[in-house]
Amino acid sequence: MTIDRKGLFGPGQFYRGALAIAVPIMLQQLIQSLVSLVDNFMVSGLGDVCMSGVNVAGQVLFVFMVFLNAICMSGGIFMTQFFGAKDREGMRQAFRFKLAMGFAALLPYFLVCVAFPRQVLSLMLIGNTQAGLILDQAEQYIRIMFFVGIPMTLSVCVASSLRDMGKVKTPLVITVIATLTNTLFNWLLIYGNLGFPRMGVRGAALATVIARTLEFALFIAVYVRAKPDFAVRAADILKIDRALFRDILKKGALVLFCEMVWVLSETVTTALYNGRGGAEVVSGMASGFAIANLYFVAFGGVYSATGVILGKTLGEGNLDAARREKTWLLSGSAVFGVVMTGFGFATTLLIPVVFGRLSDGAIAICRSMVMLMSLLMPVWLYMNTQQAVARAGGDTKMGAYTDAALTLLVMLPMVFLLALYTDIGPVALYCGVKLVDVVKMVVFHFWLKKEKWLNNLAARNAPDPAA
Repeated sequence: MTIDRKGLFGPGQFYRGALAIAVPIMLQQLIQSLVSLVDNFMVSGLGDVCMSGVNVAGQVLFVFMVFLNAICMSGGIFMTQFFGAKDREGMRQAFRFKLAMGFAALLPYFLVCVAFPRQVLSLMLIGNTQAGLILDQAEQYIRIMFFVGIPMTLSVCVASSLRDMGKVKTPLVITVIATLTNTLFNWLLIYGNLGFPRMGVRGAALATVIARTLEFALFIAVYVRAKPDFAVRAADILKIDRALFRDILKKGALVLFCEMVWVLSETVTTALYNGRGGAEVVSGMASGFAIANLYFVAFGGVYSATGVILGKTLGEGNLDAARREKTWLLSGSAVFGVVMTGFGFATTLLIPVVFGRLSDGAIAICRSMVMLMSLLMPVWLYMNTQQAVARAGGDTKMGAYTDAALTLLVMLPMVFLLALYTDIGPVALYCGVKLVDVVKMVVFHFWLKKEKWLNNLAARNAPDPAA
């Protein structure tokens, strides 16, 4: 590939390579989002209360998934660079890190699902006029979702490691199979088609468990038969390089902190939105995010492509090429963000088709949220790429020190003040706090110019990039 080209944009060959990584990941997530949309469509037929219950319970799974993905991002920082350096043992150590930390994350998830579901879920509905009815549905759903914990953890660890190596087609195929299975069993179990029992929200949860279990079985089959470079034997799973584990954990702790601050802010703000009305607010906001997930797929694709491309180049020790590729990737993400805004506006046409059985109030909230999030896509995609650039070189402090600080010190106080001292609706509240992301984008720009991310972590004696 030509690497001596200067300017904001790289050669077409460079972007074709980036799209070869990003598109299968986006297709995988698009399929998941479409199936999730079908799930929401099916559950919405049960009414605002049932859809609200599934959404509130789903927030627990959302937190767990963010936690798990943050762990895999941390291991992935090293996995991609070891892949670029052709260091198989380093890749195995990064995979062991993902497994060990992933299983550690299961304990709090299990406690919420089994021991304290109603107490935890009630925090999401403070002030909601129909909280009791919503909690009844949410509790039924979350007790069944307990069973997805172990298969989901193993699947995410294997799938993320394959993507770290640029092998994106296998996760795509497995996702297609699992999500189609989920859709089929939703149709069978929510409404009791073809002689199956009519289970309502419990049927939606059981369908997810069946699909995730199948997904797990397929990933294990690939792991055993293909034996990717990161694969370890069961007998060697505990052969951990403690020094490297500590290095990954040190950088990963900041990634995890940043992601947990983000998920905390999303959970708190969601709880505040939910308290500004009844079930129509909860279901309207949930349906808005279900539609938005169709264009949020851009985040995963762009993040992974940036991490794989820069991680491999840095792992090879070619720092000058990485510097140019960083500029090309950021410029490309800006253009892509504008394209995704147009796509986002187009998705509003789906709202009356998919959520026509919800109340008029819920549909109005959904439409406003989709349009607002579409307008924010250029900012969010550019920020997402900035984060991926920093983490590709091991600079995890950018997110911890700037993103998390602005969230904790500016965004959260702002949303509490707006919620307590104004009567603005949930969409206006969301808009007010998300404008802080423009400030984050500017701060990230100046941070990246310091080039603390420009490091070869595959060299075992590499310096701390943020030291």
